Amino acid sequence: MQRIRKGDEVVVITGKDRGKRGVVLERVDAQHLLVEGVNVVKKHTRPNPMKSVAGGISDKTMPIDQSNVMLFNPVTGKGERIAVKTVDGKKVRVFKRSGALVGSRA
Repeated sequence: MQRIRKGDEVVVITGKDRGKRGVVLERVDAQHLLVEGVNVVKKHTRPNPMKSVAGGISDKTMPIDQSNVMLFNPVTGKGERIAVKTVDGKKVRVFKRSGALVGSRA
């Protein structure tokens, strides 16, 4: 089971964007995530009239390793580690410190 999924709010714990929060846009592969507003780089593109591409400099979101982010707990306002437990025969994600289910508002 993936501990961090698409749509989760995460906080960056290391790197140039340390402390930033964002929503996971997608999982690129087993280890990398695209996080909104994190690891944004400048992409230089050449104009190509055959493909109707205008040249210039644009911002592009690059993948970040999942080991560099933690799931954000809205109750505590911090990033927390995740455990996987079985509840009623189903695997669910819970925060390690509080034991609260991920996604629940209680």
